[in-house]
Amino acid sequence: MKKKYFFFDIDGTLTNDETKKIVPSAQIALNKLQQAGHFVCIATGRAHYKARPFMEQVGLHNMVCCGGGALVVKDEIVMNTPLDLEKAKKIIKQAEQLNIGILLMLDDSKKCYAKNDLFVQQVGPRQEPTEYVYDENLDFDSLTQIMKIYLSVSQDDEYKLTTKDLLGHLRYVKDYLMFQYDAKEKGIEAMIEYMNGNLEDVVVFGDGDNDKVMFDERWTSVAMGNACQSLKDKATYITDRNVDDGIFNICEKMGWFEPVQ
Repeated sequence: MKKKYFFFDIDGTLTNDETKKIVPSAQIALNKLQQAGHFVCIATGRAHYKARPFMEQVGLHNMVCCGGGALVVKDEIVMNTPLDLEKAKKIIKQAEQLNIGILLMLDDSKKCYAKNDLFVQQVGPRQEPTEYVYDENLDFDSLTQIMKIYLSVSQDDEYKLTTKDLLGHLRYVKDYLMFQYDAKEKGIEAMIEYMNGNLEDVVVFGDGDNDKVMFDERWTSVAMGNACQSLKDKATYITDRNVDDGIFNICEKMGWFEPVQ
């Protein structure tokens, strides 16, 4: 068997949506792929600090995270790219003029920095553990690094923020907009270059609409049986549902558990 480079989404692919834990047969598959000599990696939009505990729990050592902006190789962060600073500052400046609440992630942690609590006043706390750091003297212009931006702007009012398309943005929660990398395929490319591998040897697994960016024609893509139809339409293969041993089954069928030669 030729060495493959496997990239796995977390939620709905490796993990059971009900228990939030890894599917037991998926854990066995990860172990067997590593034992066979393949490169096995997480591919997630989560920040490094949020995704690392899961990576360690399932016994992996490599990860594409931060939506493709960060790489972990053999447990070490080898890349963690911040947002384009000037574009980020333009967005922040207009948000401030529009009286939109602003939260900034400036490092790899759950800390969010702001001048005031306007964001929380407008939309309430973020939907995940957050340490709010308020500093009325925070000078946006003097910042040298911005990892993420959260803005309390509704979908209906989003059009007012004319600078929003300067950077990639996502809306997982209806009340606020998040600016971060959303290019997992670029992270995969960067990882393969770092590892001196070949793109044709890449195999990605996913289930959600947000995984479409990494279902690229240059490599093999596997949609879980529980995946959305738009992802299945782009996939090279469709396997069983994750809770029905989908990852294990296709790895066994394709001979990926055989030792690398």
